Formats: sequence, C-alpha cells, structure tokens
Amino acid sequence: MTRQVALGSLRFFEAAARLGSFVRAADELHVTHGAVSRQIRLLETSLGTALFERRNRGVFLLPAGVQLRDAVQQAFDRLDAAIEAVRQPAPQAPLVVSCEPTIAMKWLIPRLGDFYQRHPEVPLHLFASGGAVAFQRDAVDVALRRNDFLWDAGLHAEKVCDEWIAPVCAPALLRHGRLELSAQTLLHTASRPSAWAHWRAAGTDEGGWGQGHSQTYEHFYLSLQAACAGLGVAIGSVFMTAEDIDSGRLVAPSGFRRDGTGYFLLSPLPFDGDARRTALLHWLREQMAQALPAP
Repeated sequence: MTRQVALGSLRFFEAAARLGSFVRAADELHVTHGAVSRQIRLLETSLGTALFERRNRGVFLLPAGVQLRDAVQQAFDRLDAAIEAVRQPAPQAPLVVSCEPTIAMKWLIPRLGDFYQRHPEVPLHLFASGGAVAFQRDAVDVALRRNDFLWDAGLHAEKVCDEWIAPVCAPALLRHGRLELSAQTLLHTASRPSAWAHWRAAGTDEGGWGQGHSQTYEHFYLSLQAACAGLGVAIGSVFMTAEDIDSGRLVAPSGFRRDGTGYFLLSPLPFDGDARRTALLHWLREQMAQALPAP
C-alpha cells in the first residue's frame, strides 16, 4: 500500500533543504522551529526513510533528501508557472471622472464607446457633479470643468477647448428660417444664469432679445429639454446640443460663438507620467475639437 504524504509538509521540507537550516526555514515560513521539525519528522515517517542528517551545528541532506529536494523544487517550479499562466490579471481600478451632468449626459456618454475601443485598459467611472471638486472626499481622480469658478491653485489644470454657445430651439419656432427672439420665451437655467448675458456680450445682432417672456429651469439639461419640446429658446453649448442638432430636434440658426470661457481637465496629481490621465486628456481634446464649428 502506498504511504500517504502530506503535501503541506513538502513546503516545509523544500524550505529547509534549500536553506540548509530548520531555523531559517521557520523564519521564512513564519512558523516556529518546532513546527518545521515536526513536519519533517512526519514526512520522514510517511516515506519510511531519513531525509536529513541532524548535527549540532545544522542539518544536512542525505541522498534520499537530495533526490526528493530536486523533485520537489521541479514540481514547485512547474506549479508556480502553471498558476501564473492561468492567473487573470487584477482588474485595474477605474479612473473616477467628475463631469458636469449635462455634458456627461449629452456629450460624454454617447462617445465613451470610442474611448473604450482605443483604451480598453482604462476603465472610467463617471461622477456627475459641477462646480468645485472635493477630490479626496469623493475619491475623484480628474474633473472636467468650465472655468466659471475659482479652483484651488494647487490643482493641475489642462485646457481642453473653448466654450461655444448659441440660442437653440425647436425647428417649429423658426419663421422663414429666422428666429425672432422678441417673440419667444427665453429659457434660463439656474446652473448657468449668465448664459444669455454672455451671448449678448459675444456680439449678437438679434434685436429685442430681452423683451419677451422668460422661464428658469434648475438644470441646464432641463432648459434644453424644454427647448426640444418647443417651449422657448435656450442658450446651448455646442457640446450639449450636438446630439439634438444632429437629430433635428434643435436648430441653432444664429450659429455658435465663443463666450470667453473654456473647459479644463483638473487633477490633484500631475498628468505627466500618468498614462490614464494623459489618455483621457488627449482623447477629450480630440473629440471636443471635432465638435467645434468650422473657422
């Protein structure tokens, strides 16, 4: 009958054989000297032969021990190689991206498929928020923001592109291809209350734009949805309205103009040397540049 060998004892034997010491093997395996001695005795008993010659100053392999050491080391090497071959790579932690909600919904999310195709190694986790960023509290890595507020001077800020805005409305509100603002309800948003003022400051030629009725919505995307529904004219960013204009739900008859602000990617850590942050920055610059009006 074949004697049963406790596989766990082979690890104790391999360490003792390789190091030539029960004491050093115990230190490496984080067990006591006595535990190593017991495991070696159990192994010798199960094999029916001595593996070590025990002397006052150490232990020395006997011929049977040398033979078993070589076999065990080869087996452990093959086992380690097999484990590495089948081990799945640890999933990389996602890059947490804070983004203004309307930009995230209307522009960023519809284009994320392209980013994932180019950078499958950089998973993203979106965090919808605007204004100041609590990077540490919310565990945010980078934030896409417009420079309409003062951020911490210690942040690393990389400009992505300028902001372009225009009045947008449902096609049904046009009269002979023109938009008469004086006859329309102007849709405002509490999250960007100065949007219409920026449009006027950009140099518009529409007369009577401030003489009609007005409505205010809590969020930018609500004012754009109201514009799609034909409830009035909203100020829209070229990025926030691109999908609705392409689908014909909105038109921008006056064209888009810069409003003096821009989008920046903010980070508490430098972009240089961080492949994930750099990949997102370059991709955002490329994608937003494609959405800008032709010069």
